[in-house]
Amino acid sequence: MTSTLGMVGLGRMGGNMSRRIARAGLHVVAWDRAPEARAALADEPRVVVAETLEALVDALPAPRSVWLMLPAGAPTEDTLKGLAGLLSRGDTVIDGANAMYKDSQRHAVELAAKGLRFVDAGVSGGVWGLDNGYGLMVGGEAGAVRDIETVLKALAPSPGRGWVHCGKAGAGHYAKMVHNGIEYGMMQAYAEGFALMRAKEELGLDVAKIAEAWRHGTVIRSWLLDLTAEFLAEDATLEAIAPFVADSGEGRWTAVESIDLGVPTPVMTVALMERFASQGRADYTNRLLARMRHAFGGHAVKSKG
Repeated sequence: MTSTLGMVGLGRMGGNMSRRIARAGLHVVAWDRAPEARAALADEPRVVVAETLEALVDALPAPRSVWLMLPAGAPTEDTLKGLAGLLSRGDTVIDGANAMYKDSQRHAVELAAKGLRFVDAGVSGGVWGLDNGYGLMVGGEAGAVRDIETVLKALAPSPGRGWVHCGKAGAGHYAKMVHNGIEYGMMQAYAEGFALMRAKEELGLDVAKIAEAWRHGTVIRSWLLDLTAEFLAEDATLEAIAPFVADSGEGRWTAVESIDLGVPTPVMTVALMERFASQGRADYTNRLLARMRHAFGGHAVKSKG
C-alpha cells in the first residue's frame, strides 16, 4: 500500500489534493513547474516540495506512485514521456486529468511496455474537495488500484464511499466524461428553471428564497442547488456576470460518444449546444434566420447597435 505519493501539478486541484492526502497522515512529494505553486505548499506538514521532476522521483520510495494533476493534452503527454524515462519497472502512474479515455487506454499500453503500471482517475469535487473530499472514478489493473487504495481513501469523502474502481484502463476517465455530461444537463435545467421564475415579474417571485426552500425535502435538492442558493442569496440579478458559459472537452466527448454508440442523450447534448450559443457561436445563425424572415415575409430586421 502506498504511504508516500508523488504529486505533479499543484494548481487548484493538485495543491489541495496534496494537502488532503498529507492531512490524512500520508506523505507527499510534490512538484510543479511554477515556483509560486511549489512555494504555496512549502509549509504543509508531511509535504516535501521537490525542485525538479527528477528530484521528485528520487525522493520517492520504491515502488513509486506518481499522480499527475495536469491539463489534458500536451502538458500530460510531455510529462508522461519524461516520467517514463525516470521511473522503474513496477512503478505506478496515476493520471487525474480530464483526459479522453482513449488517450488513457493508449497510455496504459505504452507504459506497460516499459514495465510501468497506469491508473486513470476521474476526479470531481473542485475547490471544495479539500474540506469535503473528492469523488474518484478510477480505471486500471486491479493490483495497481489496490496498491493506491490508501491514497484513494484519503482523498474520498470517507474511506468507504465516494471512490470506485470502474474497470480496466480508460474506465475511470470514461465514467468522469459521462459524469460531466450529466453535470451539464443538471446545470442547464436549474438555469432554465430560475430564468422562468425571473421572467414572471408580475408574481414577484423571490428566486433566492425559493432556491433555499428547494434545498430541503424536495426531489431536486443537490449540491449544485446548495451552491446556487448561496450565490443567489448574495445577488439574484447576476447583472454583473457576462452571459458566457465555457465548455470543457468532456462535454463534447460525451456528445460524440453518444453518436458513436447510437445512444440518445438529448439533454446532455442540448446543454452543450446552449453553451456554444452563449459563446456567440449562434450569432450568424440568428442573423441568417432574421434575413430569411425578411426575405419571405417582409418581417422587420433589427439593426445591430
